[in-house]
Amino acid sequence: MAATGSVSVSVGSQELRTGRVPAALAALGAFAAVRAGGALVLATGAWWAGRSPVRVLGHSWDSVWYLGIAVHGYGRTQMWVSSGLVQSDRAFFPLYPLLVRLAGATAWAGLLVAWTAAAVAAVGVYRVGELVLGPRAGVLLVALWAATPHAVVLTLAYTEPLLAALAAWALYAVLRHRWLWAAGLAVLAGLTRPTGIAVGAAVTAAALHALLVRRSSEPGVWAAALLAPAGWAAYVAAVGIRTGSPAGYFTVQERWGSRFDFGSYTTATVWRALTGAQLPLASFVTVAVLAAAGLLAVLLLLDRMPVALLAYTAVLLLITYGGAGYFESKPRFLLPAFPLLLPVAAAMARARPRSAVVATAGLAGLSCGYGLYLLLIARVPL
Repeated sequence: MAATGSVSVSVGSQELRTGRVPAALAALGAFAAVRAGGALVLATGAWWAGRSPVRVLGHSWDSVWYLGIAVHGYGRTQMWVSSGLVQSDRAFFPLYPLLVRLAGATAWAGLLVAWTAAAVAAVGVYRVGELVLGPRAGVLLVALWAATPHAVVLTLAYTEPLLAALAAWALYAVLRHRWLWAAGLAVLAGLTRPTGIAVGAAVTAAALHALLVRRSSEPGVWAAALLAPAGWAAYVAAVGIRTGSPAGYFTVQERWGSRFDFGSYTTATVWRALTGAQLPLASFVTVAVLAAAGLLAVLLLLDRMPVALLAYTAVLLLITYGGAGYFESKPRFLLPAFPLLLPVAAAMARARPRSAVVATAGLAGLSCGYGLYLLLIARVPL
């Protein structure tokens, strides 16, 4: 449904009227307002703590690695004698560092790429929400996504904004049956970060569903099914060739402390939190986020959402729940899983506008405060 000119869509007994403002622009404005507020809070906190806001936003944790790749290329390895970790920059996929290099290879360049991608992602998230639930729910979906606990990452020099942008528009292309566009975006998503395989899996699953269930004869479906995972597979294969082992990329990840153990590590850490272990606040928030994500996934399935959205979300959840290491980073891994918020956006779209605005504003305030805690107070990797 087009969101241009005057928009009026019935949602229960309520109507969304945006006058001459396109609903997509309203969604982008809501996203910008929430995340700009978060950036302002973070910048103020950084100044108060005597730290550079640009350094906090553009040179924290993984941002250091991305900037190093952008400036010097691959080849850096860092060893930690105390923990036995051997951290190679080949754990990081190449698309974001390449874009940062093209933009100038500075912390500001990293932020420019991330902020641009976040804005593109916000419009893509709106388009998916609009197509599935209508314009009003689409705007609320974007606002909710901007106000998630770890949404501060959308203002950092990280890869999640880029992955979210590519994923949102790939899913939108699938829903509109634009198979080659979907496949191309999935290839790029697969070159962005390890969880980019979720986009390829979603496009492939939707294409196979179209071929086997709907008996589709649309051009490009077979090509989409085959090509979508190619970006992710190409980088994993390249690291395998570089290291001399077909499983080379997974060995690199394991030496970082990350591996897939079918949820043993996650279950054990959640149990420790629930039984009173002395863990940081971020650990308990992670437990809450994982529980909420599981519940929302069930609601998403019960709502019979399109196959592409279900497959994309399922793979992200599988990787997040099943991966070992960096427990407090798991909500960040789920940040691109915006379809999880569709049931909430649908419910809020049926509520009175004032209630929806108040609820979203409250969540945004909590998100801004928690982002400040994560970047300036917490002693855990983000």
